[in-house]
Amino acid sequence: MPKNLQALHLRKHLAHLAARLMAEDGIDDFAQAKRKAARQAGLSETRDLPTNAEIEVALRIYRELFQADSHGARLILLRQKAASALRQFTPFNPFLTGPVLSGRAGPYSPICLQLFADNPKSVEIFLLDRELAYQSAESRLRVGDEQRLVPVFVLDLDGTELRLSILSVDDQRQTLRRTPTGEPMQRAGLEALEALLAEDGDKSAA
Repeated sequence: MPKNLQALHLRKHLAHLAARLMAEDGIDDFAQAKRKAARQAGLSETRDLPTNAEIEVALRIYRELFQADSHGARLILLRQKAASALRQFTPFNPFLTGPVLSGRAGPYSPICLQLFADNPKSVEIFLLDRELAYQSAESRLRVGDEQRLVPVFVLDLDGTELRLSILSVDDQRQTLRRTPTGEPMQRAGLEALEALLAEDGDKSAA
């Protein structure tokens, strides 16, 4: 097989592997999905990784073949839960981000919120006052030009993992990325999410 044709087949194979990871595992970062797909394929060389657009095409095909009935209903349910969480954490100007917002959420995807507070302790006190059980974790984010470890509180929201990333109030004006070269993270407040839910309802009624 010609080398260029072999590379094309490899890219297509990796695109479908990455799409399956995004659909089933709720991975929302294309670069992470590509790297994991390459590892699963046993590749150490990553010059022929698929583009984001190629993975998007593969993801649509995967959804149509394997999740046509379940994905839309599951996404609406997760977005409804996310809207409830946004209302609950209004004092911290919350935003939804991650796979539930992008629509790439899989069966086990978490609901990811960004909260903005003068001190992470104020969020912790908020949780304790309401007797909400949580675990502490950290997430690495690119905040503007700075690489930072961000505190995260992990809760159970009616059987769905809720991840609260705590940023400073000043960070609301910063561009947030998962990696230095990655795309800016999309985020939506309650009003924008309710508009998405209205669109979801129109689609399901059509």
